Amino acid sequence: MLSVPTLWTVFVINFLALGLIWAYVVRCYPSFEAARFWTGSAFAAAAGAAMATMRVVFPDSLVPLLFGGTALLLAICLAAMGVRKFFDRPVSWRATLLTTGLSFASLSFFIFVYDSVTARLTIFTVAQALPMATSLKLLLGPHEGRVYPGARLAGIVTIVILGIFASRLVGALTEVGGGYSYLQFGPVQSVVILVLVFLSMSLNFGFLLMAMDRLRNEVADLALLDDLTGVGNRRYLLQRLEEECARSERSGKPFALLVIDLDSFKAINDTHGHAAGDACLQHFTLMAQTRLRPGDMLARTGGDEFCIVLPSSTLREGAMIARRVLEVCRADAEQCVGNDIPVAVSIGVAQWGPEMGAYPDRLIAAADHALYDAKKAGRNGFALYEPAPPLAPESAALELSDIALRQRA
Repeated sequence: MLSVPTLWTVFVINFLALGLIWAYVVRCYPSFEAARFWTGSAFAAAAGAAMATMRVVFPDSLVPLLFGGTALLLAICLAAMGVRKFFDRPVSWRATLLTTGLSFASLSFFIFVYDSVTARLTIFTVAQALPMATSLKLLLGPHEGRVYPGARLAGIVTIVILGIFASRLVGALTEVGGGYSYLQFGPVQSVVILVLVFLSMSLNFGFLLMAMDRLRNEVADLALLDDLTGVGNRRYLLQRLEEECARSERSGKPFALLVIDLDSFKAINDTHGHAAGDACLQHFTLMAQTRLRPGDMLARTGGDEFCIVLPSSTLREGAMIARRVLEVCRADAEQCVGNDIPVAVSIGVAQWGPEMGAYPDRLIAAADHALYDAKKAGRNGFALYEPAPPLAPESAALELSDIALRQRA
């Protein structure tokens, strides 16, 4: 059977190692705020275990256990705050301080005022379990299309830890396994402690995997975003169009595509320089985004060309969005003075049809055709792609006859 000092020493070394790992992560990725909470959690747990070890030096005092237990509760609260920060949820220092403060006061009462081992164990277990239980929904819930295997691992480990906490409390209250003592652990308690050490490492490994998942998702996002404007790039556009075409082919419901070209953009670059041209592209991006609906997607496909995907939209609704974009550009151009550069655009609008199937290039070609019509009409406007209706049977027969006669001639 392992001694109490040995087990607490294992705890201290384990959490110190985890704290150093997280501190290195914070140093390398300062913008990853969740790591700051997990660093604090590991060091707080190490401090709590170290203070609890002093119970061996002062066997007649429960003060080391009081402060050590409070530090461990703080560590769990910090870990839960890190989970919330990871998923961009608000964190509350007030709730953390309230939880640890009330636990400290309650434990103090049942140590110095009314000595009750049962009350202390109940308070300590509940205070540990509450922050962990509140994290489960985030760890195991949906993540807006994101995949976080590390979060699933952390959630499973959290469930196991909560089960051990519950079993430990029941065992302590019923004295199954020899009761519970912070001074002298029995064989069952020693195994539980070692299992908790392993699970704490597994939980932090889950957090590390979450960090890796976040970084991988950010890299994937960067691969789909335009560096200059921050909107989707051509790869993202094609990916989205493939999804929309497949969805429309299944449901039969149309969607619309706008192809936008900045008028006389080459002249802007030649006259004012490429920096001014880049500023025009960024300014147009901001203006266009103010006229889009939730769910619409703006992408820059290269140079001065943009596309807007309008899910579940008809040609008429596409024309409405095109008109909105034109209006905001024209209003902005009217306010240009001095060296300000007005932005004018031409827009082609097309609607997905069954004849296009799951081929985005056909829809893009249709919108490009409409864009060409808009430019022929004088630019700074929009045009719609309306395919010619199919010929009536009589007309088709006459046309075939004419073709046959021309071939004979």
